[in-house]
Amino acid sequence: MFTLVVPPAYGWVVLGAGIGPFITNMYLAGAVMKGRKEYNVQYPNCYATPGYHKNADEFNRIQRSHQNFCEGLDQYIVMTVLGGLKYPIACAVGSIFFFLGSILYQKGYSDTSLDVQTARFKKGGAIKYIGIFISLYSTGALAYSMLTA
Repeated sequence: MFTLVVPPAYGWVVLGAGIGPFITNMYLAGAVMKGRKEYNVQYPNCYATPGYHKNADEFNRIQRSHQNFCEGLDQYIVMTVLGGLKYPIACAVGSIFFFLGSILYQKGYSDTSLDVQTARFKKGGAIKYIGIFISLYSTGALAYSMLTA
């Protein structure tokens, strides 16, 4: 039988998985809202239409970087909440990497002077993967300890 004990430092995981996504999403969404105004992309359009919107690529890069964050967020939170039961401090630090990396990803991806393929990592966006791998490893370690108990 395996007994699950919530570690005392788990509150840091709760902050990272509960408050971090809200703050990061608001920051990234703010850039999208600013882009909507600057590039005149009105609702309900999610993306700008090339040929119709003068600066479609510029806006779409901002929107796509926010969408990238939203697409991976649910998996990240689940892994952090679970992995944090085994390694709470590591997962809390990983959350900082993930959220800061997501912001840097947007800054790089939105820079139209850079090639689309490399832009997302040019300004530090790759550090979000440090947070992902910390949570992935921690979740795997938790599963292993539960299966071998």
